[in-house]
Amino acid sequence: MSDDKQAPEMSEEARAALERLILGLADGKRLLGVRYSDWLLGAPSLESGIAMSSMCQDEWGHARLLYAMLKEFGVDPVRVEHERPAEEYGNPDSLDGPFSDWAGAVAAMLLMDGALTVALEAFGEGKFELARSRVPKMIAEEEFHHDLGAAWFRRFASSTEEARARLQAAATSELPRILAWLDPRDGPSQAMTEAGLMPPGEELHRRFADKVGPFLDLLGVDIASIEPDRSDWDEGRGRGPGAPDAEALERARGDRNRMLLVE
Repeated sequence: MSDDKQAPEMSEEARAALERLILGLADGKRLLGVRYSDWLLGAPSLESGIAMSSMCQDEWGHARLLYAMLKEFGVDPVRVEHERPAEEYGNPDSLDGPFSDWAGAVAAMLLMDGALTVALEAFGEGKFELARSRVPKMIAEEEFHHDLGAAWFRRFASSTEEARARLQAAATSELPRILAWLDPRDGPSQAMTEAGLMPPGEELHRRFADKVGPFLDLLGVDIASIEPDRSDWDEGRGRGPGAPDAEALERARGDRNRMLLVE
């Protein structure tokens, strides 16, 4: 830990849990940016593609700020961003592979992006001063993501049977793992709560349900009926099993142009 006292005094367990949280948020945003970038040219309209480009830039910028926080733990952000193997990534596992279609992208805008925002906002309310100073700007930039996702979600929900069915399938397949990521009920999450770094997972679950529940109602999906899927939970990374696919990892790390990196 550095000497500028950005982080409060805490146990080794809480410190490790905080590092896991920061890495998970950063990796989640980095991978979400990769998935958004898949739709720069494949979105249904030019305007939607431009919007995805903007959101991709936001997510990568947020990831960079979060990775930089790891300096407080003696971690080299450059190594973390560009040199880790897939097995060390802590992103929510629903981002390991690409969205199957535009309905999947829309579901992720509202649900996955929403979950990351709920966790990030709670992080900014805790005792880690660096987060308290940096997170508010990130949250402000996320408002556009929510508005775009909400608009498309409503559009699909009131559209054709096929569009509605695809959106419902994408949402219900993502939710169990998203809810587990928000409320893992493991040792590290409990340590962060006890240290005043994060609220209990149940509170994150409640905030998320308040945020997205009304939209899911449009599809006849009751979020209260969705059980978190904590099977094969990886406590060390704070996520389910698996890892980002090779193509996404190559893009996230900048492998193709790694020799041109200038810091």
